[in-house]
Amino acid sequence: MVAPIRQDLVEAGFEQLMTPEEVDAALNPDQGTVLVAVNSVCGCAAGKARPALKLAVASADKKPDRLVTVFAGMEADAVNKVREHLLPYPPSSPCIALFKDGELVHMIERYHIEGNDMMRIANNLQGAFEEYC
Repeated sequence: MVAPIRQDLVEAGFEQLMTPEEVDAALNPDQGTVLVAVNSVCGCAAGKARPALKLAVASADKKPDRLVTVFAGMEADAVNKVREHLLPYPPSSPCIALFKDGELVHMIERYHIEGNDMMRIANNLQGAFEEYC
């Protein structure tokens, strides 16, 4: 069931992280800017988060150096490791985070996704890309 949902972001250039070690390596300070998407099967991920991610990345002038994703409810250890990096924010899926040199610099939590339309989320991401990438 999750294979096509997972593939949606992979086809858009996101690397699927499957282990805590892959998460730590991706969020290492020498990785530059890293966009992290915590993917999920919920409707707001399908209707807002994933389309906004794909639009923001495809149409931005400045982009993160690396695009990665983990899937909530699937690779629990990798997701938990991402959530450690997202502290002090509470667990949220879907959610989107931008890291620069290993530091969390921009966060979009589930309630930001549920309460906004896809274009507003994409614009928010592009603003973060302009500022940090």
